[in-house]
Amino acid sequence: MSLKEQINTVKLPSHIAVIMDGNGRWARQRGLDRVFGHQQGVNAVRNVIEAAAELGVRYLTLYAFSTENWGRPDEEVSALMSIMIQSLNKETETLIKNNIRMMTIGDVGRLADDVRERLDDTIKLTSACTGLSLIVALSYSSRWEITEAARRLANDVKNGVVNIDSVNEDRFGNYLSTAGIPDPDLMIRTSGEMRISNFLLWQLAYAELYITETLWPDFGKDNFYEAIIEYQRRERRFGKTSEQVADK
Repeated sequence: MSLKEQINTVKLPSHIAVIMDGNGRWARQRGLDRVFGHQQGVNAVRNVIEAAAELGVRYLTLYAFSTENWGRPDEEVSALMSIMIQSLNKETETLIKNNIRMMTIGDVGRLADDVRERLDDTIKLTSACTGLSLIVALSYSSRWEITEAARRLANDVKNGVVNIDSVNEDRFGNYLSTAGIPDPDLMIRTSGEMRISNFLLWQLAYAELYITETLWPDFGKDNFYEAIIEYQRRERRFGKTSEQVADK
């Protein structure tokens, strides 16, 4: 039985988030420039999107570029932006064909005009798609997101739009960039690093974490299936006891 056949499609995680890590190390291990690792990572992105769509996963969030990544060498940042434009030019038609809607979260105003325009085009062209929602985190950090949400909420309270006594977790969540999107059930991180790197700090509160030593360019469909199989072996209690979960 293949790994894909071992997955219980009735118990799929609705939302999977992925920290795509290890492109640079993959390239260094081969004596290559880091940019080549990023180029190879595009293939892994394609494989994971295809696997998620084929299984029927509803939401897939990919951590593509953090606010901290702006501090990398200029030539690497420029190469990453170029790869992004090339990928969007090449893959937009495929997204539409496979009924995949693309969305972004993050401080995208910091992106170069040509990158932002191409992103906007893809988002608009795929907006009517009703299958997998592909959420790309670009120029994103969770502390930035939470700070922006708190600022906007405070402004609405100040202006009388929101009563401060009505502020709770649900209300605050509506000010996050992921408003209307369910929290991730499963978070996958490649390359073996044991941290979440300022990614969806609020939303990952009860996500199952899956860490693999596999570097991102080597991460294929079978690796994705293995993560889901491991997720389905776990008991999700959300603070309750095993007995309480079993009685549901």
